[in-house]
Amino acid sequence: MTDPDGFGDRVNRLPKYVASRTLRDPTWNATVIQGEVRDAVYRLKRENRGDILMYGSAMLGQTLVEHDLIDEIRLMVHPVIVGRGQRLLADGVTTKMLRLVDTTPIGSGIVMMRSEPVR
Repeated sequence: MTDPDGFGDRVNRLPKYVASRTLRDPTWNATVIQGEVRDAVYRLKRENRGDILMYGSAMLGQTLVEHDLIDEIRLMVHPVIVGRGQRLLADGVTTKMLRLVDTTPIGSGIVMMRSEPVR
């Protein structure tokens, strides 16, 4: 597969941060967050002028929601009913109201929903 516009190279050059309790020395271009993830993300938000993206970690997502560190949530809704699986957030998380900002169909019935926390 080719990358004619160089997107992969641009993504590879972006700084990456990993929230892990066990990883100490990543073998790729990433920095392991030291200490409390909440404090590290506060610091990153202050220091960075661009977007910070978080992918795929329910536990990290829960921490960021609990500490009001999420500015936008993008969820892809697939047209399938699944009888079990991992929840987005665990029991006990305080209810957070979201405001739907945009919806975009992206094919095969999948819809991207973009929401922001109501503050």
